[in-house]
This record gives sequence, C-alpha cells and structure tokens, in this order.
Amino acid sequence: MRQMRSSRLCLLFPAFYACLYVFGIAGAEQREGVPMNDETAIELGIGGVGGAYFLAEPGELIIDLEKRDRNIRRRQTELRAVLVGPDRQVIQEVRIPDDGQSRGSGTGPAQRVRLSAQVARKGIYGLNVTVSHDRYGQEIIWGFRTNCARYVIETSRGHRDERHQEPLVLLNPDRAGDVCFAPRRGAFEMEVTDLPEGVDALPVYDANGARIHTLAVRADGVSHTFPADVSREAVPWRLHLPVQQATVHIDGVTRWQRRDPYENLSYWTPRLETFFPFHMYRWMLTPYSRTVYVRPGSEGEMAFRAHNNSDRKRAFALSIEFPAGAWPAHLSAERVVVGAKQSEAVTVRYQAGADSAARICHVRIAPETQPEVTTYATLIVRTGEAPAERPLEMPITFTPYRHENEQFGYLPDYPVENQVYFDLENRPVVRVRKGIEAWLDGGWVAIDLRTAVKTRAPSFEGDSFSLASTKVAFDRDNDLYLLANAGRRSALLHSADCGRTFAAYLLGGDERRRGAMDFEQFSGHNTPDGPPAVLRSVQTAADKRLRWRRICDLELFLPEKTDGRLSVGEPISISDRCLGVGAHSGIPSSIVSRGPKVHIVWGEATDPDADVPGVPTYVASYDRETGQMGEPVLIGHGAPPNDGHNKPCMTMDSQGYLHVLAGTHGRPFPYARSLKPNDAYSGWTQAEAAGEDLNQTYVGMVCGPDDTLHLVFRLWRYGVEPHPASHHATLAYQRKRPGQPWEAPKVLIVAPFSEYSIFYHRLTIDRAGRLFLSYDYWSTFWFYRTDHFGRRRALVMSADGGENWKLVSGADLHR
Repeated sequence: MRQMRSSRLCLLFPAFYACLYVFGIAGAEQREGVPMNDETAIELGIGGVGGAYFLAEPGELIIDLEKRDRNIRRRQTELRAVLVGPDRQVIQEVRIPDDGQSRGSGTGPAQRVRLSAQVARKGIYGLNVTVSHDRYGQEIIWGFRTNCARYVIETSRGHRDERHQEPLVLLNPDRAGDVCFAPRRGAFEMEVTDLPEGVDALPVYDANGARIHTLAVRADGVSHTFPADVSREAVPWRLHLPVQQATVHIDGVTRWQRRDPYENLSYWTPRLETFFPFHMYRWMLTPYSRTVYVRPGSEGEMAFRAHNNSDRKRAFALSIEFPAGAWPAHLSAERVVVGAKQSEAVTVRYQAGADSAARICHVRIAPETQPEVTTYATLIVRTGEAPAERPLEMPITFTPYRHENEQFGYLPDYPVENQVYFDLENRPVVRVRKGIEAWLDGGWVAIDLRTAVKTRAPSFEGDSFSLASTKVAFDRDNDLYLLANAGRRSALLHSADCGRTFAAYLLGGDERRRGAMDFEQFSGHNTPDGPPAVLRSVQTAADKRLRWRRICDLELFLPEKTDGRLSVGEPISISDRCLGVGAHSGIPSSIVSRGPKVHIVWGEATDPDADVPGVPTYVASYDRETGQMGEPVLIGHGAPPNDGHNKPCMTMDSQGYLHVLAGTHGRPFPYARSLKPNDAYSGWTQAEAAGEDLNQTYVGMVCGPDDTLHLVFRLWRYGVEPHPASHHATLAYQRKRPGQPWEAPKVLIVAPFSEYSIFYHRLTIDRAGRLFLSYDYWSTFWFYRTDHFGRRRALVMSADGGENWKLVSGADLHR
C-alpha cells in the first residue's frame, strides 16, 4: 500500500451522484452489452455498502461481485447481495463469507460470486449489498463487473445519528479511475482527501471531454468550489483520479442541504458511457408490484403512482404488457403529464379469472423525452380469500422486498398513516398529515385542519395548524382532542362534534417555551372526566459528551371545560432535569387519571460522573380537588443512565392500580405497581425486570379488560436465524396476567436485514379490549429505505388478548 497523504482515512463509504440538469448523455444510443469472461478484471475497489441499479436490456444480465476483507477489527463480515427485478421480485440472493483471517492481518484475498438474470423485458434492476457487523462498510472492499451497458452505483451505508453524508471511498491503489456524476445546478464544493504521495493534480471534465478545472492537491488534499455559472450542458462530469485511493465529497451528491433537488440520493459511475439519469426518474412507477385477491370473475381497480423526480414538468407514456397472453386489464390513461417532484395516479382496471389461476400484467412507463429510460411495475390478480384475512402464524418474517402485501395480499382500505384510536362509541380515528380521518356516518371522513378549526385564540389569527403528536384523546363527553402547532405557538384542539370542527386554545403564551408535547390518551381503563392533562418538555441543555443526555423542563397543563369552552391555565413545573417525553417508537403513555387524581411518569438526567444504575423514573400526582402537586416518587432505574431512549410508560387497571415500566436501551424493562389503587404515595412493589437477559427498547403498554398488561417493544436477537452471522431486530410482544409474572416474549415481526432496525411501533386498545399494533419497518440501510416510495406502515390486531394476531381489515375497525 502506498503511504497515505492524509491520516484522516474516512471509512464511511462510497456514495454519490444524483443531481442533474438536461442530460447530454441521456439521449445517446446505448452501446452493446460488455462481453465478459472469467479473466475480465474487476477494476472497482470501493468501501462502504449500498448497491447499484442496472438499465437492463432483454437477454442475460450478468454481475460478478467481489469482496475483500480488510481485517481491521475482529468482526464476522459476511457480504449479502440481493438481485431484484424492476418489480422488486427477488431473483437471486448470494453471500460471501468472512475470509477467516485474523485481526490486523491486512487485506485478504478476493472472493467472487456471480449473479445473473434472464431479462425478458427491459427495465431497471437492482443489486442490494449489505455486510454483517459493518453497516458503514469500513471493514470490506467491494466491486463488481457487469455486461450491462448502463448502470449507476448507489453507495449508501447504514444511518448515523448525525447529518447524512455518503463520501465515496476508493480503495484500489493499483489502478487509475474516474468518478462520473451529475453536478448540482448551483455552486458546489468538491473535496478529495486521503490521496497517496505523488498525486498533485486532479482534472475535472464534462461529458464532451472538455476540461472544466484542474484541482491542485495540497498536503491535506484538495477543496474547490465550482461556481453556478459553469456550464452544465454536457453532463455527467468526470473527476479523474490517477490512483483509485481517495475519499471524495461532493455537495449535492454525497452530502446535501435541505431542499437539494436530489437530497439523499447518491449516484455515480466509473465510466461516462454507463451513466443514466436514474435520479431524475427515481420511483417512476410505484408500488413496484401489487398482489390483490378478489372473487372469481369480479372486476376491480388498482392504483399506481407515476412520479416525476426531476425539476421540471414531464410527460410519461404508459402501456400494459402481458407475460402469458392478454386478459381484461386496461389503463386509465396512456399518457400522463406530471409536475416537478409530483406524482399522478394511474389506475389499472381489471377482471379476475373464473378459476384459481393468477392473472399477471406489467405496467410500463417511459419519459417521452428519454424513452430509453424505461421500467415497469407488476400487478398480480389472484382469486379467493387473501391470507391477510386469516389469523397469522407469527412471527411475520420479512424477507428483502417481501412484506405484508407480497406475502399476504394486505391492501388496507383504511388510513394507516399512524396508529388508530377509538372514541367511546368505538369508532376509529387516525391522525393523518392534514388532520384526521374518522369513521363517521358509515364511512371514512377526512377532516382537514385548514378548514376544520372554526374558532381560535386571538394569538392564532392568520396561522395554520399542524399536528404536534400522533395521539388522539377523548373525554367522558366523547369530545375529541389533538395537540397542534401554529407558527411558534402550541395549541390544544377541542372538538365536540366527533372531529368535524375544532376550537383552538393556546398552550402557554411564551413562544420561547415551545417544546415537545404529550397528553393523556386511552390505555385501557382511563378516560378523563374533562379535557386531557397535557405535558410539555422544553429542552434547556444538551451534553456534547453524551449524545442522548438532553435536559428538559417538564411542565403540566390541566385544562378545564365549562359550558363547552376550555380554559387551559398556567403550566405547573414538574422537573427541570427531565429527559423529554416519548414520541419515537412505542410512544408510551406518560399520564393516566381517575377522578380528580392525575398521575405523571418521567425519567431524569443525572450527573454523568455519578454512579447510578440507569435513568431514574419518577411518578408524581396532582389532585384537582385540592390543587396540590405531590412530591416525585422514585420507582426504579432504566439502564443505561442519561439516555433519552429510556422513556417510561404508565397505565392503570380496572381497580385503579398504577403500573409503570421504566424505559431502557437494550436492557430488561424494570416493572413496578402501586400498592393502593389510584394512589402514587402509599408505596410501590420493588422494581423487577420484565424478564432475564432481554435486550428491550421502546416501551408501548396498555391494560386489557381483565387487567392483563400488554407490552410491545423492540427486541434484539443474536446469531440466530434468519441472520445467524450477526444480530437483528424483532418487534416483540409480552404480557403479564394479574398476579402472574411476565410471560416470555413472543416475536411478532422479524426484520429482513441484519444490523440496526426499528419499527416505529405504537400499541393501542379499543373500548372492547382488542389490541391494535401499528408499525413501520425502518432499516438502517439507506439503499433499502430509499428505494421504497412512502411509508411501509401496517396494522395488526389481536381480539383474544395477544393469543392470535391478524392483519386488520376495514371490517375489523368499524364493525
């Protein structure tokens, strides 16, 4: 290895390019596929993970993938590669094992595998590359060769809890190389570091070969800002490296500002002729596939979205292709014009067959100005009952690109944007982007806050409202409540007509005190007599040494209702060391009440140098009759200390006993119960773990009609199927029957990839005691998350206290 010019070896990983203009290369003729044999060299040597997208012509698509372990640390680095078609059907999955060499032994031998597919019709194929124990791609070098004439690389590592950037790391010092990318329209900076000795200049060319600039290399690398007035007519640009050993950053390509036209899309190629404008046509037709179950011979419709990801209006041509003979399926339009960064619905009207044979068609889309960049989505029409209608055999084990619809035909006909709550008549309500959707008068009604807020405090005049929480609350009059923001102020929204109209009330008049909010929602046996109590946490400090130690003031509002109108009152100080309220995964209940007693639970920050077992969890109660706030009572500690993930949760059973779980980050949840009903000050059971050696995070708990506690959380598993080479996340369920210990966890959902995952889960309960679990799988790997247009949120339920689970149908919600 040549000596590095810079000691700052950035081992993040490759990533690149996706910001463009009018493509000079896009209209060029495609060259013939590249012939390959076993001796053809793999010239790429890059760090990180991610993958590539191939604009594949009919015939055989071949991809030879190579991996070399760097053996920097003692990690089992198994590379996993998944090849998928345009409709995300998995074609092939392969793994390259760890090379078995010892730590510090240097770069190991090259290991290769071949992936291939018979391309029946042109489209954009994907190659997904991940590595066990190495979500940032620091431990391996990978590359590929292919016979496909047009492709782009997307280097996208696992997430970090910081600004997203995807520097390109090149690690093949024995060869020269190029980085071809679409430059941002405005001015942008390029930085190149970690160059070896002897590299003094780096030229940058446009697609016609004209030199744009030569970067002069200094001792610490090179940095140059390209002004906005440099012509972008001949795109992509090409950075030439005499040696493929460098770390490259490019604004708009590997790092982004908000409102960059191709934010978080990092595309590049090593050759000009292979580049195609994938970023302009990202998510061109979604969903990539849909499976629907219907009655034999019935007719139906399926909606797809034509999306224009470019910065100008574009027209797209659409058609239907039949892989096994034509059948009755027709498009709503054969041409659609879509605005910049907009989507338009395209509907397929179909008729199912009379027998059990599936009917399949492909919906093709192509931009009229660049018809060679074409792909398709797939519709599969099956007859009979969808597996989603039946009880599930748990857990649901996701595999890459096969989630609820692909496995079970899940097609919700109700809003799934967030968790579902139920009013006193057991009618469902869901908070959505513009307001709520509620089941009223025999159907789902969308209520837009822009028009539904009829009265407001004077300080809100001229402001529009956005919801500040996904929770929905009800009081004993069945009035509905939401938390909202308007400008820099916070509001409590109140509706006395099932959410059709609202009045907005100011929560605290000081704009500087705006913070995160929570309020009491139904968790099984608590319905307040009047408006729900509201908590506000306002961050006052952060700790540079401890990322998750964020100190907040915690305040309590106790609104009152008189003759249909609310008075909010002044906030009551609860704590000046709170770690905040829980609005992430689990969204735990912070407040429960019965009669005049309002009970609050929270976790606090401690001195970082103090020896404490975890985040101290406190409960305090306010008595509306006496107007007195009691002193905090320490319930237990959730490990580790000073970790904002460790939000506690509280619920109440039918007798009024308080039940608390202290939040943890990868440790067992401590559990305690009050010794007297509706009383936080007459003692508590000793806090005991909900189980031994459980790696639990993100509490979500409710209490059933029989006083059984139901808990959902993320649970890590290590070295077991389906990811034996690493660890993986599951969404797990646990319950505690009255007077019994916590039962062992039951896994409900298994992640399709190893390494970090979360589920943004939210557990609610209806007035009949049925459990409803809303979740949205989220992988650490940007490649997988970015490929999915929109959210993946789904809803499962249990009507028998957690024994059996099924995907929710519309009839389950409003029966």
